[in-house]
Amino acid sequence: MQSGLYIVGTPIGNLGDMSPRAIETLRGCDTIACEDTRVFGKLAAHFDIKTRRIAMHEHNEREVAGDLVEKIRDGAAVAIVSDSGMPTISDPGFRLVRECRAAGLPVFVVPGPTAAISALALGGFPTDRFTFCGFFKDEKHLREDNKIRHTIIYYESPARVADTLALLARIMPERRIAIVREITKIHEETIIGYPSELLAHGDWRGEIVIVIEPAPETKMSDLEISEVVRDVVGSAKNTKSAAAAIAARTGMSKSEAYERVIKK
Repeated sequence: MQSGLYIVGTPIGNLGDMSPRAIETLRGCDTIACEDTRVFGKLAAHFDIKTRRIAMHEHNEREVAGDLVEKIRDGAAVAIVSDSGMPTISDPGFRLVRECRAAGLPVFVVPGPTAAISALALGGFPTDRFTFCGFFKDEKHLREDNKIRHTIIYYESPARVADTLALLARIMPERRIAIVREITKIHEETIIGYPSELLAHGDWRGEIVIVIEPAPETKMSDLEISEVVRDVVGSAKNTKSAAAAIAARTGMSKSEAYERVIKK
């Protein structure tokens, strides 16, 4: 194999999605950097991959990346894999890629499944523009993300879905969402509805992706706008920030939003 770094995508659930090229690359390279060597060990055993592997995760990537760059510089072919899906996508790897680029070393990709893109396709919402925001963080970030008017994608833990739905019902009540779980696995499921509707679904298990439809283009009713104003004013730092948040959520101009805040 040509010396360089190989970013290798692996299945996100169904082993049948492992590509022949990925298997060939992982068998033929000199070293495989794994997010978790034990997790990759199961995949390696299934596909008879016996290549030497080392651990490279979020806690040691900075240290390991330097050593791997030196190996590649000396002529080695190094592959990187995450526990599932594409490395670097909300998983370790981008620092290693960045260091290889800075050193002028070859970087190749062996594409594989990605949960975010698969969920986007399953949701049925517009795909011409979308923003992947990684793992869901908190209310502060959600309010900021609500300024994004096109499709939004989050990863989420099943233990936090109910709390996240409650926030979405309060901050983005007018936007439908798709909760996609266990993609490519036996219990794959896509549930679509408004956040308030999905709150009644109390049993969320498995790997979960949340896809949020674009903000509606139709104007909100005066009552709906009043509800948004009450919600925003209660948490905004000042009148200016409140007006900006209201404008983002309702589609009205900032000057109109400012007037609503003043009148309140």
